[in-house]
Amino acid sequence: MTLVTEIYDATKKLPEDERFGLTGQMRRCSVSIPSNIAEGWGRLSRKNYIQFLRISRGSLYELETQILITKKLNYINDCESIESLIIEISKMLNSLIKKLEDKS
Repeated sequence: MTLVTEIYDATKKLPEDERFGLTGQMRRCSVSIPSNIAEGWGRLSRKNYIQFLRISRGSLYELETQILITKKLNYINDCESIESLIIEISKMLNSLIKKLEDKS
């Protein structure tokens, strides 16, 4: 959830003409990460949970790519905290997926 708030704050700095482009896409990606984790947990099935964790991981990597794009376009230059969160969340998701797969 911290990543979501960081993304919302960061995207406020993007140009107005990116409101329906990068801004919207980055916000949707960030929101989909915890949303898919919650939905997978709510399915009450290990197999479904793993699948939704993988979807979350995909959204996380998509968001990481969008951060790199905003940096290349010089829209956002100070995003070290976001990049750190992405690395941390990636490690957590990968670890959780691996542990759940090992139990299968």
